[in-house]
Amino acid sequence: MIKHHLNDWLAYLEKLHPSTIDMGLGRLQQVAKKLQLAKPAPLVITVTGTNGKGSTCAFIAALLESQGLSVGIYTSPHLIHYQERIAINQQLVSEDSICHAFEKIEQARGNISLTYFEFGTLAAFLLFQQAHLDAVVLEVGLGGRLDAVNLVDADIAVVTSIGIDHQEWLGNTRESVGFEKAGIFRENHPAVCGDSNPPNTLIEQAKQKKAPFYVRDKDFTLTLEDNHWQWQGINKQGTAQTLSNIPLLNLPMNNAALALQVFSLLDFPWQEHKLINALQHVKVMGRLERHVINYHNKKCTLLLDVAHNPHAANFLANYLKSHPTTGKRYAVFGLLADKDLEGVINPLANLIESWAVAPLSTPRSNTAEHLAQKLQEKELHVTLHNSIVKAIEAQLDSISPEDEIIIFGSFYVVADALQWLNTFK
Repeated sequence: MIKHHLNDWLAYLEKLHPSTIDMGLGRLQQVAKKLQLAKPAPLVITVTGTNGKGSTCAFIAALLESQGLSVGIYTSPHLIHYQERIAINQQLVSEDSICHAFEKIEQARGNISLTYFEFGTLAAFLLFQQAHLDAVVLEVGLGGRLDAVNLVDADIAVVTSIGIDHQEWLGNTRESVGFEKAGIFRENHPAVCGDSNPPNTLIEQAKQKKAPFYVRDKDFTLTLEDNHWQWQGINKQGTAQTLSNIPLLNLPMNNAALALQVFSLLDFPWQEHKLINALQHVKVMGRLERHVINYHNKKCTLLLDVAHNPHAANFLANYLKSHPTTGKRYAVFGLLADKDLEGVINPLANLIESWAVAPLSTPRSNTAEHLAQKLQEKELHVTLHNSIVKAIEAQLDSISPEDEIIIFGSFYVVADALQWLNTFK
């Protein structure tokens, strides 16, 4: 089946498999064998975790590129364009390239059914293999052990954080989540953990696989100063490494610290100026993304962030506390129905003057009425709107120039906001 447009392919893939999520690697392995799909690059770094995967992948890729390496990066989900998922040397691959990869997979799979994510993951691996890259950085979609990305053996496995999310698939304890995420560990290959209190299952899996295990606040640390921060870790020989006077970043510095520990385990020169420069230039769409616009002759500040679970909401709350504004903060908020609504609202409740809520453009969305009810139970001021864009415009009409609008709660929220900003410009 040959399709000429990426949107046609994506529509086809959404209906191809009876389940959106179907964990397991058996079907993928069969198709990969037919495609003669080998390791997509000599160096593979796989990243899992409850939060922080996207920025961690971006930091790792930037550090590798600072050494002159050709690097592919695979992340999900995308916000606006599917091509956001697959980049080579910071350039998104073309729609035509993805379509050609999809054609090869479609021809190879025969009667084997694949999910949307599995199809896309195979396409990324094919494109990386064809590009003859030096390294790839792969973001796990869900969990680790049974995720499609785990089809490829990681030379270094990375766990950003362990929290409770996707309970239907990963269980409702940190121990069960840790076990699933430790599934990306490989025998005798290092694993790096950004959670300073990893669950025992993660530790035990590292021991069983004889994987050297590096943990934040034990093997590597970051120290914040007024206008900069410092990092200390160890290389694979166990020798101390340091990086000093790093300017404060607009993305989570704990994820930058995690990326530095990963880099320190590789055989590259430790050139401080190159590493600092690489970290400073990392940007990730939809993560603490600030926009200042002129709206009806009024200067307005918007902060976009895909904080969609309690861990991410806590991080956003701490960021807001450490970056005070002279005015008030207003929220535009929407959330999927399967997320922990209370856990997302609670950290931010006292930081927001007024909430504008709206449904998301997916059947999985919470209703605006349900969101409003939960907020009103906490005696918070809330208004209901038909769409995220209407909610944004309502908040823009009500704020003063010194105020700030926080747009968060879901990838769908941020995607709608970014599309509106593109048309607004």
